[in-house]
Parts: sequence; structure tokens; C-alpha cells
Amino acid sequence: MDLSAKLSELGHTLPAAPAPAANYVPYVISGNQLFISGQISNGPDGLICGKLGADMATEEGAKAAQSCALALLAQANTAVEGDFSKVKRLVKLVGFVNSTAEFTEQPKVINGASDLMVQVMGDMGRHARSAVSAASLPLGVAVEIEAIFELA
Repeated sequence: MDLSAKLSELGHTLPAAPAPAANYVPYVISGNQLFISGQISNGPDGLICGKLGADMATEEGAKAAQSCALALLAQANTAVEGDFSKVKRLVKLVGFVNSTAEFTEQPKVINGASDLMVQVMGDMGRHARSAVSAASLPLGVAVEIEAIFELA
């Protein structure tokens, strides 16, 4: 699969793989699994910050989650040295949503990432998932998502 071409067809570009912000690595390959550290919502204009249920709508949160998915794909692409055909499938996403205690649409927010993964990867992008609320996230971002991929 030509990841960049598929993203371009969908109107997206693959960002540069973000560097870690603390003492951890962006990904680890163990056996045939690729574990990608949490990627925070970040767009062309910088960090996407906000709290769902307070100052951010569900649709805006889904866009923030989509930015996390693009960063996850960028990390995966770096891990396989630009040969995305080495990726067999997306196994799982774990999504954290910066939200108020009353906000209950975390799954709809994380759908922004899930939908993009399926659009880009087809059936290989269908995955298990968790979508949970967090009282706050690093740097005040709206969403953080981590992933597990299976390698061929």
C-alpha cells in the first residue's frame, strides 16, 4: 500500500513523525507487533487544545482525533522505514479524551481516528478500541491516542 498516495486521495498529507516530548521512545517493535506511544492532537497551526463538554464540540474533538491518527500512521511509516506493506493490520487503538465529567461522547470523538484508519487501510484498519475520558491531558490537548499494529 502506498500510504502517502492513499492519504492524498483522501485529502490528507502524512505529517513528519513527532519526536517524543519526554523520556520515552515513539514506538517499540516486539516480535511482530508495533506499539506506538500516545500521539497528541496537533494540526498545521499547532496543538489542538480544549476540553470536550466545556469549550470544544464533539465534531471538533473528532477532528483532533483524526490528527492523532495521522501522527500514528506517520510513526508506523517511520518504524517500517517507509515500506507500509510491512504493516499487516491495525490491532487496537486506545483513545483518551480531555473532557468534563458530564461529557459522554468519547466514542464519537475517537471515531475521528477510527474512521480515518478504515478509510486509509480498508479492512486492515478495523481494530479493537477503547475510548475513555481524562480530566486533563498533556499540554492541555483535546485528544491523545496510542496504537498497536501487527507487522507482516
